[in-house]
Amino acid sequence: MILNKVMNIELPSIEHTISEKDCILYALGIGLGMDPMDPKQLQFVYEHDLKAFPSQSVVIAHPGAWVTRPELEINWIKLLHGEQAITQHQPLLPGSTYVGTYKVLGVVDKGEDKGSILYQEKALTDKATGDLVSTVTSSYFMRGDGGCGSSEYQPEPARPVPERAPDDVVSIPTALNSALVYRLSGDYNPIHVDPAKAASAGFDRPILHGLCSFGIATRAILHACCDNDPARLKSLGLRFSKPVYPGETIAVNLWYEDGEVRFTATAKERDIRVLDQGFATVSQT
Repeated sequence: MILNKVMNIELPSIEHTISEKDCILYALGIGLGMDPMDPKQLQFVYEHDLKAFPSQSVVIAHPGAWVTRPELEINWIKLLHGEQAITQHQPLLPGSTYVGTYKVLGVVDKGEDKGSILYQEKALTDKATGDLVSTVTSSYFMRGDGGCGSSEYQPEPARPVPERAPDDVVSIPTALNSALVYRLSGDYNPIHVDPAKAASAGFDRPILHGLCSFGIATRAILHACCDNDPARLKSLGLRFSKPVYPGETIAVNLWYEDGEVRFTATAKERDIRVLDQGFATVSQT
């Protein structure tokens, strides 16, 4: 990685209109509608009084694989999605057009043989009003780019969960074809669909998209803390720790601490933690 080129990269803004179909397809991809008799799921998958699910902000106006640009000299083959967070300033609205603008926040070099971490931010604004709707931050573990040097950026410290039993657990099953549906929202990486490509990446079968797991964690927070009202979710973030396989059940462990929700998630069938250091803030009304 060439640090100064990465820090000074200019990414074009992207306009993205989210249709009702886009909103429904995203919701189906994170498993909403599996119970067709549940009105709290139906509100996200039925065009009558349709609501956009808040974590859809992660796929709106996606900047694409800019890290593959040759002039940046990033070893992108070894890139892993590390962390993801959203801050919702206003609810997403089906049929609206949003403008995504991007910047690289910083790079933290862990050492020659330890890789580096790249931090990126996307701001989504409503094209019609200019209002900021969502701020989306991501970090990427660049396993092949240690020794590149660090910028001046200081990331927020990690938020470990309390060392006690969780206050609540929400278990959400995933379908065997969930990755096949979720990819239609824009992430066509073949390791999520092609067994041969998944094997070449070290997995015994295709894995679920990390951002699909992010959406499922958001479902758990809305269910447990917001009475499934998307307008009540103000922020949510987490760290990806292990991949999820389609068909597994994601058990989200919740702690209510100091006015904030903390959480982790486990793939129940393997008893492996797949999401860590989760946090969320919600409004009471």
